[in-house]
This record gives sequence, structure tokens and C-alpha cells, in this order.
Amino acid sequence: MTGLIGWLRSCERLLSRGERCCQVCAGRIMAGKRRLGMLGICQGCAEGIPWIHLSELTCARCGRYERCPDCEGSSSAASFVQSRSAVRYNERMKEWLAAYKYQRKESLRTVMGGMLLHAYHLHKLPPPGQRLHDGLSDRFASIPAVREYVTFVPLSAERCAERGFNQAEQMAAELARLIGAPLLPLLRRNRHTERQSSKSRHERIENMKGLFELDAYAAIMLAEEAKRIKIRLYVIDDVYTTGSTMSECSRVIRESLPVEVYGITWAR
Repeated sequence: MTGLIGWLRSCERLLSRGERCCQVCAGRIMAGKRRLGMLGICQGCAEGIPWIHLSELTCARCGRYERCPDCEGSSSAASFVQSRSAVRYNERMKEWLAAYKYQRKESLRTVMGGMLLHAYHLHKLPPPGQRLHDGLSDRFASIPAVREYVTFVPLSAERCAERGFNQAEQMAAELARLIGAPLLPLLRRNRHTERQSSKSRHERIENMKGLFELDAYAAIMLAEEAKRIKIRLYVIDDVYTTGSTMSECSRVIRESLPVEVYGITWAR
């Protein structure tokens, strides 16, 4: 509580001088720093962000920056086309996410949701070593006859009541606003599970099976839309670990809907 009061007082002092305070550390955002102002963070916090750059990508499917055993044996026919993440999940980023999810610092939704824009733009570029005219899918080109939608990984009712909000939904809403795409609550979680962070890769995969289902109304709407135009659906989550959550969400969607599924996560 003391820390929160101090943060609020810092913001109050800055706002009284017509300045903006950093949503992360309450420091001053320097005038003229357009990108920092958009994210709502100071230069010090911005310089510590471990962005994942296109040149670092090793796995063209999941965007991993090192050898990827999770995708090597995976069949993508009923799964996502590819997934991209904004940042590496280092100790600083773990602190940011913990403050957002567990300390209920919901002001970070605009910061972290805005950071997803970096991953979104990575989807528009071919992986290193490939070019647009090498016979790649048109997913790397800007094609007007494609409609983009944004959805998110849902929480169980129990987890949402415990936390008070779904961070993936909030970040998805921010990204949808920034790119001008509709936000669609397409998925529902049909049972409560333990947190994935303490589980092994095999346990995560087993735990995900049959966990999600489609919202009937949203699915019907999207199916009708897909009859008229190609649909590109972005599924938003906070952290990509083994890909089990993204894969299961995509499987459920692709089994019923003729859409292309792309993953976007804040960190990996």
C-alpha cells in the first residue's frame, strides 16, 4: 500500500507540472519522445525492454530465437500459421508481468498491450533468409481482401474472479484498438485448471487437451464472415512457453472455422 501511495504522489507531482509519469516506475516521460509517450513509459524503462527482432528469429513458425524442439515434430495443418512475441521473458519482464497480473497494476494494460504492436508487425515480415517472391504464402504481403480479427486466451471463471480481470483480454483490446480490428470473444474455457507455470512440457500439453470451446454466437458470426472474405485471426496471450495453449486454442478454432490463426504473445 505504501508503494502505491508513493507512486500516486509521484504522478500527482508530475501532472501538476503538465508532465506525464511512467506507468512502470512513475518516472518522468521526456517531451518529444513520441514512442515512449505512446507506451506511457520513461526512457529508462524503455531502454531495458528486450525486444525480439526479426534478425534473431530461428523458428519461422513460433518465432523462437533459438532451436525449437516444440515445433520440429508439430503438424501445423490444424494449428496456427505462425506466432510472434514482442519481448524475451527475462527477469525485468517477469517483474512487469507480476505487477500487472498479481499486484493488479492494471495501468500496465496500455503499456503491454501497446508492446504487442511490435509482434503484430513481425507477422508482416518474412523470416530471415526468405523473400516475398520465394513462393511464400501471401501472409507476408499486404492484401486488401483479408479481414483481421483479434481474440484472446480466456480464463476460467474462478481465475478471473480471483484476479479481477483477464490480462490477455485487456492486452488484446489494446492491440485491436491500435490496429483498428474488431475484438471478438471467440473462446471459452470449460474447466478450471492449476497454473501452468509449475508444470512440465508434457503436463502442459496434457492439461490443455479439451480445455477450450467456441462461443456459439461468435463462431456463427465469424463463419458467415468467412464465406465472403478471407479471415486472419490473431489469438493473444501473455507468455508463449511450449506453445501448448496456443496450439490447443488454434486446434479448436480450425476444426470448426475456415480461418487462418496467428498467435501473438507479449513475451516468450
